[in-house]
Amino acid sequence: MNRALVVVTPNERSNRILREAGELAAGSGAELVVLTVIPNDEFEETRSALANVGSSDVVYGVDQATESARRKAKRFARDALDGIDVDYRVVADIGPEVESVLETAQWEACDHLFISGRRRSPTGKLISRDATQSIMLKFDGPVTVLLGEEDETESESKQKTKPLA
Repeated sequence: MNRALVVVTPNERSNRILREAGELAAGSGAELVVLTVIPNDEFEETRSALANVGSSDVVYGVDQATESARRKAKRFARDALDGIDVDYRVVADIGPEVESVLETAQWEACDHLFISGRRRSPTGKLISRDATQSIMLKFDGPVTVLLGEEDETESESKQKTKPLA
C-alpha cells in the first residue's frame, strides 16, 4: 500500500475506520488521503436555506461548502489519528458519493480504499445496491470495509456521532 483513500463522515464508524487505516498506513509507510463527500442534495438544501435568510451578504457556493467540509474533516482526522505517525491530507468533494470516491481515488493515485458501510439482510441487498457495494465492485484494488448494523437508524447514528465542530 502506497496511498490509501479513507472515506469519512462524522460518525463513530468513520472514526474507527480512519484510525485503522492510519495504523496500517503508518506500519507500511503509506500516505492517507481523507475524503469527505457532501451529497448534492445536502449542498442544495444548505444553499437554499442560506438564500432564504434574505441577506445579500450570505454567499454559499461550491468553494465555501468544500472548504467548510474540508476543515471539519481535518479536525475529525486530527482527533482520530492522534498519536499515530502517518502522513495524511484531507480533501472534500460535492456530488454523488460513488463517483466522488472513485474519481478521487483515481486522481490521487490511491491503491487501497477504506470505507464504512452497513450490514444488510439478503433481501436488502437484492432490493438496492448501496454506495459501499458499488464502490467495492468498481474500485480496482483492495477495499477495507467496516460494517455497522443494518437496523441502525440515522438518529441512532447521530447519537453515536462525535461532533465535528
